[in-house]
Amino acid sequence: MDNLTVKKYTLKKVSNAVSYKIDYEKELNPAQLEAVKQKEGAILVIAGAGSGKTKTLTYRVARLIEDGVNPKNILLLTFTKKASHEMLSRAAILLDSRCEQVAGGTFHSFANIVLRKYSALLELQNNFTITDRTDSEDIVNHIRANTIGKQEKRFPKKGTILDIYSKAVNKNMPSDEIIAREYKQFEHCTEKINIIIREYAEYKRKNSILDYDDLLLYLKTLLESNPEIRKKLSNQYKYILVDEYQDTNTIQAQIIKLLASEHNNVMAVGDDSQSIYSFRGANFKNILEFPQTFPNTKIIKLEQNYRSSQNILALANELLLKAKEKYTKNLFSMIENPEKPALISATDMNVEAAFVAQRVLELTEEENLSLNDICVLVRSARMTSNLEIELAKRNIPYRKFGGMKFFETAHIKDIIAHLRVILNPSDIISYTRILLLLDGIGNQSANKLLPVLAEDGDISEKKLPVKNPEAVIRLTQLININQKDIFNPKKVVESVLKYYEPIMMDKYDDYTKRQKDLDHFRSLCEKYSSLEDFLSDLALEPPDTSVVDIEEGAHKDEFLTLSTIHSAKGLEYKAVFIIGAVDGKFPSMFSFNTPEELDEELRLMYVAVTRAKTHLAITYPIDMFDYSTNMVLSKPSRFFDGIGQDILEKWVIEE
Repeated sequence: MDNLTVKKYTLKKVSNAVSYKIDYEKELNPAQLEAVKQKEGAILVIAGAGSGKTKTLTYRVARLIEDGVNPKNILLLTFTKKASHEMLSRAAILLDSRCEQVAGGTFHSFANIVLRKYSALLELQNNFTITDRTDSEDIVNHIRANTIGKQEKRFPKKGTILDIYSKAVNKNMPSDEIIAREYKQFEHCTEKINIIIREYAEYKRKNSILDYDDLLLYLKTLLESNPEIRKKLSNQYKYILVDEYQDTNTIQAQIIKLLASEHNNVMAVGDDSQSIYSFRGANFKNILEFPQTFPNTKIIKLEQNYRSSQNILALANELLLKAKEKYTKNLFSMIENPEKPALISATDMNVEAAFVAQRVLELTEEENLSLNDICVLVRSARMTSNLEIELAKRNIPYRKFGGMKFFETAHIKDIIAHLRVILNPSDIISYTRILLLLDGIGNQSANKLLPVLAEDGDISEKKLPVKNPEAVIRLTQLININQKDIFNPKKVVESVLKYYEPIMMDKYDDYTKRQKDLDHFRSLCEKYSSLEDFLSDLALEPPDTSVVDIEEGAHKDEFLTLSTIHSAKGLEYKAVFIIGAVDGKFPSMFSFNTPEELDEELRLMYVAVTRAKTHLAITYPIDMFDYSTNMVLSKPSRFFDGIGQDILEKWVIEE
């Protein structure tokens, strides 16, 4: 023990600012490297499917910061919060933590932040509520009921009216023109539709409510009507990066131009061949006209694909050649696989479904694929019904994408309505919803109560025009008490859940399932320091799945994916089946009217094909009856006309 030397250890703090030299030439292919190294001016990166656009944007962020750009001068706009978070996290791993200081998020979340800061300039309250689609429809329905007569015929439903309004906003067109172009059957009531739209806009302003479209519209108005604010924001965000530019609508493209007005340093990354969201207002022309919007644009094409085999890309390239308007590109891959894509005909939909189910089992048993590696894609969600029956027969677990979202479930909407009223008592729609949860209160009682609740003074001392005043008093006490704690959302949520759980138990027979959603909701609010931020994020980036709406079999470790093509964009699988590829269904016969609509259907097929890594089978029944037209559809999709067997093999299913 006397000779034992005891070493003394000390701790040295590691600085977060430690940077690593990135070898860009080694990590990137020539086209990616060219895009990353461009610093000034407008850049349009045409990123073919699977060509590493996320990697390119990530390295671009790191390179700018490495070149001395302040992270707070960079704005990264994406279409999901998850996408921006992933890019900035990866950039931070590449370089250092400065990358996480970049302003990143969706167009809507960025608009929300700016509008809260400058709300007074637009005569908005900074505690405005953001409504989702269902709440907006409820407001429209309330106004609609007071506008049209009981004898009115062929008047659009609330959802259609909201669609007309939304398209008018996103396409920057008068509602009259939208009706004339897309809703001719309602031209006879254009005047009343416009009255509803005007009253809807006025209702939102009066009650400090914004919907998704308003966020963009108000931001554009702010930038256009306040040159000083526009200049300030443009100088703050000296480098703007936009992901999935082909999915932007007219207003989003205008916002980008306004934000870049002082410097024109915009990098837009996207693929014109994956523009498939016109029904949401996306404007395909934005990416085609980018060089005209930003003069002296540098166009860079990413054509090397890191996902699919060359045989699959050969088919994708053939499809691209058929497009009327496009940026010419030729996808290529170093991935070799002898299997070619196949176009397979079945006698009818039952045989088609049986074959796909059989082939799924063969892939798992003979090719050693997991069910998680396999996806069945459809043009329309209704086209999976025969297959679902066949999968159930063979005990193949699956999950179908496109079901009820977490945020859309009634019990979660009930809770959020309580929170919205706590934050903004002027939110009449939310107030009505929570009043209707109380025993003995219907629409008439709620309408009588609302003016009384809006008055100042102690509600318990007033004569309430309802049979159950005690329940109303308990509700108002819940609201009043929690208004003092809006900067402690965890406490407010817990208080609301404690109040709401007995109501849920009475209202829903499956309340034990729904309880799990409530437990999840508790965890969602923990990272927030204000109720306003929590509700804004829930509205802008709602969680996806509710435990109430998970398909049978999806609880297992593995499941086959059934999905619409729109829902599968951005995903990839080792094996892909595209079913129902019969002309009239894919492309849809409703797209035959114009070349533009048919081109979008072609892009949809391109997206479907490029989800596959190694196995691709496209099936169609030669006996499909279409009830909407009373026609028998029998020909394969016209998109495969003229494509030879050397690229697309033709097979027939034999029983």
